[in-house]
Amino acid sequence: MNSQPHIIKCPRCGTAVPWTPASTWRPFCSERCKLIDLGAWASEQYRIRTNEPPDTQADSDGDTRDDA
Repeated sequence: MNSQPHIIKCPRCGTAVPWTPASTWRPFCSERCKLIDLGAWASEQYRIRTNEPPDTQADSDGDTRDDA
């Protein structure tokens, strides 16, 4: 049996991270990299591509119902 931990790259900075319980922030190398990545998702810097067109908004409050 191989006793060497699996090594992965931090998705944010590329630093080698051993995949062990001691690696608190895995798959990230640090809390900083984890928070930077979370912030990128929150500010929509990352997007998942779809084949659907973006939703259109009918009015400024987001209500798309037709009340007529």
